[in-house]
Amino acid sequence: MSPTKSLPLRQRLRTFSGEWLGYALLALVLVVAMPLALDIFRLNLVGKYLSYAFVAVGLVMLWGYGGVLSLGQGVFFGLGGYAMAMFLKLEASDAKSTAIQSTPGIPDFMDWNQLTALPWWWEPFRHLPFALLGVIAVPVLLAFVVGFAMFRRRVGGVYFAIITQAVALILSVLIIGQQGYTGGVNGITDLKTMLGWDIRTDSAKLVLYFANVALLFAMMLLCRWIQHTKLGVLLLAMRDKEDRVRFSGYDVSMFKVFVFCLAAALSAIGGAMFTLQVGFMSPSFVGIVPSIEMVIFAAVGGRMSLVGAVWGTLLVNAGKTYFSESFPDLWLFLMAALFIGVVVAFPDGLAGLYRKYVSRRRRAGEPAEPAEGMPATTV
Repeated sequence: MSPTKSLPLRQRLRTFSGEWLGYALLALVLVVAMPLALDIFRLNLVGKYLSYAFVAVGLVMLWGYGGVLSLGQGVFFGLGGYAMAMFLKLEASDAKSTAIQSTPGIPDFMDWNQLTALPWWWEPFRHLPFALLGVIAVPVLLAFVVGFAMFRRRVGGVYFAIITQAVALILSVLIIGQQGYTGGVNGITDLKTMLGWDIRTDSAKLVLYFANVALLFAMMLLCRWIQHTKLGVLLLAMRDKEDRVRFSGYDVSMFKVFVFCLAAALSAIGGAMFTLQVGFMSPSFVGIVPSIEMVIFAAVGGRMSLVGAVWGTLLVNAGKTYFSESFPDLWLFLMAALFIGVVVAFPDGLAGLYRKYVSRRRRAGEPAEPAEGMPATTV
């Protein structure tokens, strides 16, 4: 049974309307206000922020609903981005004049590292359908292997978080060390076209922005649907009373594996959209620091709120851009102050602040209280 179904009908309608009001307001800002108010450069910057929002939405499902904190989501973001970048780079390499390279048809960084043939595992990425499949399949496969190995042994909590950090560190070191195959510390750059379509033009950036927004809302609706199914209820129960769920006959480890793979897939989609909009992918998005930043996005927005996760991502990244441009010597300290201030003042994030506001309004207008143990509103 969905959590909201145990509420009185009148309160369920209010919860439903309040929830969709959050989606409608977010859609209005992203689809109407942002394109009208911002130039194409700033709009492309917002599109970059929204690619991070995929990770934050995944963390709402993994951390907020599943109770599993991962500090390595940058791994899956990076793998999705690299899968898309490999296709784009091969297309750019095929189109490049053979006079520039001694070995035509391979990426320039391979040529610089004296590779004379394309590695076999790069070859399938010449085809867009395989690249799109790889965007999802490679991160999900890694998440399944790590999750199955850890959750089957009941490794969780801080231990699992540390292990995911280790995975992020290992992968970033591996990518940097294998410069001839991955582009090294510079990553995969100089991405220009997708199936002959120039992704660097203003019109292409506008199309990619709207595609990013549409895909983000589709993933949010998918996660919302999961939350309101029996699986969503079991995830909450598993988060709060894991032993009780296990004693009821459910395989808790496989539920955790599922939600970990779901979060990995969402992060990978965000990484692919990032590559398309920014035009490169590097190991700087794979390591420990970006992974922790992605957790901050969800924490600021509210780890139980899908809409809040998007707002949190936009707020933190907008602050990061503003502070770095206006106060280049102090921006790291200002970002830390912003994060600490939000977490201290609003422990449940921006979504928690909204819920408190709605609760006060309801108490002022109607004496009836929500059902015991149920949230007043879910955004």
